[in-house]
Amino acid sequence: MKRKYKVIITIVSLLLILFVGAGFFAGNYFYNLALDPNTDKSAVLNAPHNSIAISPKETKEKEEREKWFKENYEDSFIQSFDDLNLHSYTLKNTKETNKWAIVFHGYSSDGTQMTKYAKHFYDKGFNVLIPDARAHGKSEGDYIGMGWHDRFDVVSWINNVIDSDKNAEIVLYGISMGGATVMMASGENLPDNVKAIIEDCGYSSVWDEFSYQLQSIFNLPAFPIMHFSSIVTKLRADYTLGEANTVEQVAKSKTPMLFIHGSNDTFVPSDMLNEVYEAANVPKEKFIVEGAGHGGAESVAEDSYWETINNFLTKYLE
Repeated sequence: MKRKYKVIITIVSLLLILFVGAGFFAGNYFYNLALDPNTDKSAVLNAPHNSIAISPKETKEKEEREKWFKENYEDSFIQSFDDLNLHSYTLKNTKETNKWAIVFHGYSSDGTQMTKYAKHFYDKGFNVLIPDARAHGKSEGDYIGMGWHDRFDVVSWINNVIDSDKNAEIVLYGISMGGATVMMASGENLPDNVKAIIEDCGYSSVWDEFSYQLQSIFNLPAFPIMHFSSIVTKLRADYTLGEANTVEQVAKSKTPMLFIHGSNDTFVPSDMLNEVYEAANVPKEKFIVEGAGHGGAESVAEDSYWETINNFLTKYLE
């Protein structure tokens, strides 16, 4: 009888070892796919539900903006809380102004892709700062922070602006991962110089977004892969997928916020907007653009997109 129990215990132990081993293998695979900046992201970015269409008009306008951008930007650098060299593009307005817009890009992108938004703020009389997120563009880093550790980088860039302009009136703007980044930063103790925050199509939490993508791309449930991936993320990037929670950060915010989302967003599901909006206990507005996909609210809404932003900012900037 004892031998029988030993056999059972041995089999169970082996199965458990195989389960844990397979779990960590899968967790490491999905960590690399999602958070290692050196791993090809085409499996995610080229998935049908994640595609982003660009019109010929947009391509032409982009070329003109890039020419303007290259002729006007200056490089800026700061040290992060964990000793990374972080980079940004600074566009000082030709008109004397204390207004600053800090503009944050999305996942697997960089600051040069934000010329559309930078040009608008610039033309409205803002100085513009466009950081490269950690592990993106010219910024150092060996993992993608998904906005979580980046929230401290936001605070560092804010302080950098205030160091050069103590009367600065600062607006934070972010799209996609950048939208989540500014929302995550909203829960920190921000200086009074930060007057308003605008987020476009940010996710409610990293856990929710990755779980959604896991199901949509690979047809896999969250358990147990997300749990093992979260452990791997903690070991390799020092944060868990569960703690990177946008909703909880927004709930602590003291800064007026404008929430934007396209109704047809299938990269970051549009129902995530309601979660972050309802969590906010500050002066707030939301703008849902009918028919817009991920990151497409500005292209679809056109003038009304910027009218909504301008009217919102008028309430909070002197």
